[in-house]
Amino acid sequence: MTNTQQPTQTVTTSIHPDTHVGLVALAVSNLEESLVYYTQGLGFQVLKKDAQSALLGALDGTPLLQLTELKGATPWPRGGVSYTGLYHFAILMPTRADLGRWLRHWLTIGQDLPGQGDHLVSEALYLEDPDGNGIEIYRDRPRSEWPRVNGQIQMASDPVDIRGLLADAESEDKPWEGMPAGTRMGHVHLQVADIPEARAFYNGILGFDIIIDWERMGALFVSAGGYHHHLGMNTWHSRGRGPASENSVGLRYLTVHMPNETALNEVLARLDAANVSYERNSDGVVVEDPWHNKLLFVTNKSN
Repeated sequence: MTNTQQPTQTVTTSIHPDTHVGLVALAVSNLEESLVYYTQGLGFQVLKKDAQSALLGALDGTPLLQLTELKGATPWPRGGVSYTGLYHFAILMPTRADLGRWLRHWLTIGQDLPGQGDHLVSEALYLEDPDGNGIEIYRDRPRSEWPRVNGQIQMASDPVDIRGLLADAESEDKPWEGMPAGTRMGHVHLQVADIPEARAFYNGILGFDIIIDWERMGALFVSAGGYHHHLGMNTWHSRGRGPASENSVGLRYLTVHMPNETALNEVLARLDAANVSYERNSDGVVVEDPWHNKLLFVTNKSN
């Protein structure tokens, strides 16, 4: 059902600080091929499966990815000009040693060293699945170690201490058994067409706090509760572009978890006030950003 209400309450300045991202749903061209990649390569567990889709998660049963096969799907462009949509989803490991164990496993099965970035607040490794969906696997440094200038979080893209990661894994002398308990979706990075428009939607309407605004560099990072970012947006390959066709692989939706109904209603009041439509279904509330990236808002009670 699409909203028709007018705003009935005063909303807070920022989205609730306990808001975070959750399950990401992707369309893939070949489910079985993707399952080999995600289970054998990345260590996801198959939580549910049917002929066309699979729900994947960590060893503790936390759902992280929903894969749905789309027969004859259009491939995602690799390199150069692209569409709006997914840049990458980011899997947050509980510890640095966990990240090192995964990397050791990845190299042991004969894969190349992933892309990398030490972002000062985190250490990240980068991959693409068989359809070109971007993936980040990372660990956070403690918040007390996040560098700040005039109270603002600082980030960079320096080389990762690969030897240090592997050494941390070796020091614990534990085997790799799969995505460990405590693994979760840390953030999602989107490709958008325009940074000011992204800022107006994600900060001005939804209420996510701006953490880093690199408009001149084509990027924006926003979050709830002071995290370094729950959502990233960039125009590096998608400036002025629109979404891919519905027959394309890629993002189908990402989940935004709200702590309670009051927090969700504050977001809905913002949407009403801005005349942005949304739809309620049995799972939660679906809203699209200006480039038709779908966000499914759920509460802890509903999901």
